[in-house]
Amino acid sequence: MSQVTIANVRKTYGSATIIPDVSLDISDGEFVILVGPSGCGKSTLLRMIAGLEAISGGDIAIGGRVVNNLQPKERDIAMVFQNYALYPHMTVADNMGFSLRLSKVPKAQIAEDVAKAAKILGLTALLDRYPGQLSGGQRQRVAMGRAIVRNPQVFLFDEPLSNLDAKLRVQMRAEIKELHQKLKTTTIYVTHDQIEAMTMADKIVVMRSGVIEQIGAPLELYDHPRNLFVASFIGSPSMNLIHGRVEGGHFVSDGGHRLPLPRATAGLEGRPLVYGVRPEHLALADDGFEVEIAVVEPTGSESHVLARLGDNDLTCVFRERITLRSGDRVRVRPEPDNIHIFDAQSGDRVIQV
Repeated sequence: MSQVTIANVRKTYGSATIIPDVSLDISDGEFVILVGPSGCGKSTLLRMIAGLEAISGGDIAIGGRVVNNLQPKERDIAMVFQNYALYPHMTVADNMGFSLRLSKVPKAQIAEDVAKAAKILGLTALLDRYPGQLSGGQRQRVAMGRAIVRNPQVFLFDEPLSNLDAKLRVQMRAEIKELHQKLKTTTIYVTHDQIEAMTMADKIVVMRSGVIEQIGAPLELYDHPRNLFVASFIGSPSMNLIHGRVEGGHFVSDGGHRLPLPRATAGLEGRPLVYGVRPEHLALADDGFEVEIAVVEPTGSESHVLARLGDNDLTCVFRERITLRSGDRVRVRPEPDNIHIFDAQSGDRVIQV
């Protein structure tokens, strides 16, 4: 079994605390993504799992074995970095088999393992080439192949797609997910890109300032964010957030605009709150509230519309093709079952109606 258990792990640099106290259980074969803004501690946590950073407290166990004092090579993990870190003077085959050669694995076995990994990654025809003769996506596959041949308990990925162009990132996302489905190896993946997290993960861990804000399946976090941070971070375009309070069965924004609430919100009257609705949950409707169109961005399959409700910017995503222009005034209505209410002071979700 290759489960990973992180128990009360801390990381400090002198008087600066980077990770105050993190606990996390990762099941055998699970694909877990650590996501959050720059500086949230996700890469530091990954490097502590890998043994590249010493922990300041707590325990890390891989496959039931505490690895706090083990060197990286003793942890039975393989890591794929943002930069490919390939040896330019070695062929693809030699790069992929290098770690096995250091471990004194017989040449015949190295050749067999490299061939298997190359077949999985579509690199068979490239084994005799050098890194300088490869595209960025091919180099990243070689880096992944180097990890695969080690047959580790755990794969660690540190923002592996950041150096690729947009089209190649989409392709590599699918390839990494497909690779995981084939190998079923426990995988921990770090990214700041929440689209990567949503499309690839079995489970997402959202971090901020060294603290885990929420853990869950991608759609669980999308549909039921625990607080304002998760609500605004997960989803692209991000959730619309409007400050105000409940008065007389309606939500009244700070600008005086009345927004619908589909059911009673007892105990919330007069309390500072934040009204949240995702862009795709706003629909054109004659009985909605009026907004002014600022920008229309047709994407082909849908239209992204930036509208204004007083001082609030609202993003709407319409599936149908529309003929709106800047300055037009239209009415939109939120879907009743997809409204979120958060406490303005704590940021915690009060209710999802």
